[in-house]
Amino acid sequence: MYGKFYNKDEELYFPKHRFKKFIKDIVSGTIERNDVILEELDKNLGDKFTLNKLDKLLQVILKCATYELLYKPNLSIKIIIKEYLDASNFFLDNPQTKYLNALLDNIAKKLRSSNA
Repeated sequence: MYGKFYNKDEELYFPKHRFKKFIKDIVSGTIERNDVILEELDKNLGDKFTLNKLDKLLQVILKCATYELLYKPNLSIKIIIKEYLDASNFFLDNPQTKYLNALLDNIAKKLRSSNA
């Protein structure tokens, strides 16, 4: 996912995995709806927040989570946020993870309340 956003020629490869279909759906959907996701992030995070100033990994995580919040309404907000925080622990330090948690919580509340 990271490679595809920052290197357009990157080939996506989905190895055999029990969640392959779900992962492929999230990755493909996030890439296809990138413009809509960016609009939603800009609209819901306010003037003080600039996505491009964030670490690129945080940008990718926010985009994928926003895709799920927008297009996977049957998934619980708590589960979406927990899964992204758990995955981010492998790549981010504790202060960044706390910041990500706050951002995801803020986005989730605004997106799900406006789409209800």
